[in-house]
Amino acid sequence: MNNFLLEGQESHRLHFRKITPADFESWLPFYHNANSTKYWDGLPSDPLIACQQQFDRIFQRYENNEGGMNALISKKNNKLIGICGLLVQQVDGERELEIGYSILPEYWLKGFAFEAAKKCKLFAFEKGYSKTLISIIHIDNIPSQKVALKNGMHLDKVTSYKNNPVHIYRIANKLVE
Repeated sequence: MNNFLLEGQESHRLHFRKITPADFESWLPFYHNANSTKYWDGLPSDPLIACQQQFDRIFQRYENNEGGMNALISKKNNKLIGICGLLVQQVDGERELEIGYSILPEYWLKGFAFEAAKKCKLFAFEKGYSKTLISIIHIDNIPSQKVALKNGMHLDKVTSYKNNPVHIYRIANKLVE
């Protein structure tokens, strides 16, 4: 059974590996920055609880072969700079494979989200995991929408996901059309 992880993969500036509990403290600053979560309703206001809930979901996905986020490790300084991965999702009753990405605030606007998302796209299509990939992005999250567009995706539809208004960006695998 496929777990969709990019463990051992790398891009120009990043190593991909499984997230471990030891990454918690390095990821916690994501939740201490209000801009990291301002687009998503329903998250706990306490950064510790929000981070723990995310880690719980990550490890549950690993156990259930539902894909999962990979730790993005800088080749330059060996530090965690973000998380990105292929996630099995249910959107409007359909099973989809999503490219999800989040970057620590200190590394924003340096191209890491695009670099990681592009690697996920290429990996998924090379492995034949899906005919299409999506990214689920809040309708107000312009920075993440720009990453999806740069990654060759187009706006497919507007819907609701986990009680949030979202855009579904999509790209088709040209190799299987």
